Amino acid sequence: MKNIITAGLVGVAILGAAYAGNEALKMPDVHFSYSTNECVEVVNYTDEVFSCENIPAKFNHIWVK
Repeated sequence: MKNIITAGLVGVAILGAAYAGNEALKMPDVHFSYSTNECVEVVNYTDEVFSCENIPAKFNHIWVK
């Protein structure tokens, strides 16, 4: 019985980590200019289209020249 519970908990942990990783990979990259601190480009990884005028609530912040 102990092995079944342990296997279930490990399975739930693996599924949770896979879900979190998938959500993190779907977030768009927003490139900001280091000198002006303004949006330069948005790289979308899903069908949702974002731009510098329409920055999403969650994104990967990347500094560029």
